Amino acid sequence: MNDNLYSVIRSSGSFIPPKKVKNEDFLKNQFYDLDGNEFERDNQEIIKKFFEITTISERRYADEDLVTSDIAYLAAKDALKSAGIDKEELSYIIVAHNFGDVKADNKRSDMVPTLAARVKYLLKIENPNTIAYDLPFGCPGWLQAIIQANYYIKSGDAKHVLVIGAEILSRVSDPHDRDSMIYADGAGAVLLSAQESKTPIGILGHKSRSDTFIYSKMLYMGKSFKPTKEKGKEIFLKMNGGKLYRYALETVPSAIKDCLEECNVSIKDVKKILIHQANGKMDDAILKRLFGLYNIKKIPDGIMPMTIDKLGNSSVATLPTLLDLILKKRLDQHEINKGDYIVFASVGAGMNINAVVYRF
Repeated sequence: MNDNLYSVIRSSGSFIPPKKVKNEDFLKNQFYDLDGNEFERDNQEIIKKFFEITTISERRYADEDLVTSDIAYLAAKDALKSAGIDKEELSYIIVAHNFGDVKADNKRSDMVPTLAARVKYLLKIENPNTIAYDLPFGCPGWLQAIIQANYYIKSGDAKHVLVIGAEILSRVSDPHDRDSMIYADGAGAVLLSAQESKTPIGILGHKSRSDTFIYSKMLYMGKSFKPTKEKGKEIFLKMNGGKLYRYALETVPSAIKDCLEECNVSIKDVKKILIHQANGKMDDAILKRLFGLYNIKKIPDGIMPMTIDKLGNSSVATLPTLLDLILKKRLDQHEINKGDYIVFASVGAGMNINAVVYRF
């Protein structure tokens, strides 16, 4: 490997669906618990409690005529628009997702051919040496794809890698499960390019872990909570929210700290911490626990940008979308400048965790 060769973000893009779904749009839903019992509390109270726990007030849903590969393509097209390279020069296209293309009128996963192959086709790339493949890794999928892309670039195998995270969770969520209010749709992309530098830039290091022995079933696919709903034909995304919260709090801060230490970067030098937008209160708790590991009580203002309150949890799309909004100065009071150290971190189904330290 070339020690002076680094993976840098050349450009970014995103697709945020225009359709807004507010919390009050769930007032008419029938919500049931795990045992199939309808909640005695009215929906107004359920939604109020949901907002207090998650900070989500609205989320975005994709139009019915779009599938995940379509919005992945739109984010990729946006990223390539300002990249300044010929799309035929791409070495890899990696698409992180978990459910493939799920149509509005047919709730079945469609993953053949890969979504990356579909995106390559939509981009009209003819080069057979542009390798296209998918990466299912739970919500940390996009960041894990970034880690893989970095290895391709550092080894000299790739010059430009397009990394996309896209998901339409609204079609795999159970309308009778309160957790369905968390999920959203969206897509984000970055173009990573090789760049030589005498000083460390771009991706400086990473940390990943998979706790499958104990925690593999904290997110799973299961039947609807509504007992009279027809069984056997549809399965929905389910999670054990309480245990997931505790797991994330116990493991994400230490993974970030380990990554920073391996990169010889002080937490005091970090300008922004971009955490997967899973749950507003959970991310706040992770940040507090992280700084607690350094015995720092005063957390710097504005260090953790958030979009979950308006965009919801779009799984693999939250991090690249958040980054794109900041880089394009579309997120108020947040900016990234040359020389800034940034931390990316994510947690999700697996259970998987990862973190990346990056210098702009």
